[in-house]
Amino acid sequence: MVGWLRPFTSWLNSVTFHLGENDVSLLRILVSLALAWFAIWLGRLIGNVAQSQLRGSPDLPASVGGLLGQSIKIGVMIVAVLIALNFLGVNIAALTFFSGALGVGIGFGLQSVFSNFISGVIILMEKSLKVGDFIELQSGLSGVVKEINFRSTVVMTNDNVDIIVPNEAFIKAQLINWTMTEARRRIHVPFGVAYGTSKELVQKAGLEAAGSVPWTYDDRGEHTPQVWLVKFGEFRLEFELIVWLTDEAVLRPQKVMADYIWAMHSALEKHEIHVSMPQRDLHIKSPDTLSVRIESGDLQKSGDQES
Repeated sequence: MVGWLRPFTSWLNSVTFHLGENDVSLLRILVSLALAWFAIWLGRLIGNVAQSQLRGSPDLPASVGGLLGQSIKIGVMIVAVLIALNFLGVNIAALTFFSGALGVGIGFGLQSVFSNFISGVIILMEKSLKVGDFIELQSGLSGVVKEINFRSTVVMTNDNVDIIVPNEAFIKAQLINWTMTEARRRIHVPFGVAYGTSKELVQKAGLEAAGSVPWTYDDRGEHTPQVWLVKFGEFRLEFELIVWLTDEAVLRPQKVMADYIWAMHSALEKHEIHVSMPQRDLHIKSPDTLSVRIESGDLQKSGDQES
């Protein structure tokens, strides 16, 4: 085996390529590639371990730990590539002109990447967003922040779907962070009843509906359910059920609203309160021009009744 390997390595060493001012053998190129691959693999391994340790550190927020871990990973991989190039005999200083000329073109292509990176740094510095927050974007996307990375943030919706959102979306558009300071919040559940319905009876039904839903937070003080008459509508009296929610309810807005609408409808039916529907009156100005169409089936039925 050794006798076969020695002439093979000698042959690899005899095959040379002209690289800059140096002649580099094929053996040196293969060794450099192997060294670069191993160094990159080792760098990723070290970076992943560091990222895991930093995320689990009680002294650092999970988002900051993840970002620092990724910084270490990228830094180690860059150093690994530079070591491999140096072993290959490439003059790093000679690449300055090449990198400068190429950097302009690459810069345009990486503009979005750098924008997202800077946006991620701003988010972490302002502490406006952290892992575990329940957010809602201007696009309508809502969910829990799962990860904050260099380029993007992972948001998990209530349907257990992971959505990758570019970091600049949190800077350029309106962002609602429902749990930034505290989780407790208030919702308005709109409904309408027919004119002539007792307001006191509507209030009683609304408070019963609020009490039947487990998401309701009631401290018998400031955070007490209320029923407001908010508008005299065209066809109905328009009310709103005002409810303060528990901390858990903030994470499930659609489910919570559906539960209150269901409970409100049940309470109105219990007290025989009718939900008003729009009504339209049809006025015919020229009755003489009105034509009536009778289907054959209806005509046959009319004839049978006359007979």
